[in-house]
Amino acid sequence: MIEMTRRHRKRSRHKYMGTRSWGGGNVKKRRGAGNRGGRGAAGGQKQNWTYTVKHTPKRFGRHGFHSIHKRSIDVINLSDIEERIASGKLKQVNGKYEFDFKGKVLGGGNLSQPVRITAEGFSKSAEEKIKKSGGEAVESRKAEAEVKK
Repeated sequence: MIEMTRRHRKRSRHKYMGTRSWGGGNVKKRRGAGNRGGRGAAGGQKQNWTYTVKHTPKRFGRHGFHSIHKRSIDVINLSDIEERIASGKLKQVNGKYEFDFKGKVLGGGNLSQPVRITAEGFSKSAEEKIKKSGGEAVESRKAEAEVKK
């Protein structure tokens, strides 16, 4: 392949030859971070604001909110209840262990013995497993209504 000759325009470069301060005036004027507006991101709200907004948008101001309607519900699995039975922490009444819980019972694990569990809620699988083991799943709101009658 034959290359054609090209004409190059000579670029003019300004070389800082033989100077100590390179166009900065006295050497003392270029000392320290004061010359650059502070160290690091100092002065981000004064100078370089567009840079700050572009690269660190959440650096200033308040963002998001906390919902006042959020409810946190305690949960427990059937396997945890089974462990409590094994360790002897639950009382046995009329051939069934009794367990009261302020929260929701989930169906993780299995029950080997009948348990009467009173809780605010049950998952479908937990209810099925409790009844399968010969126990009872009583929602605490319903239990309160029975007591009032």
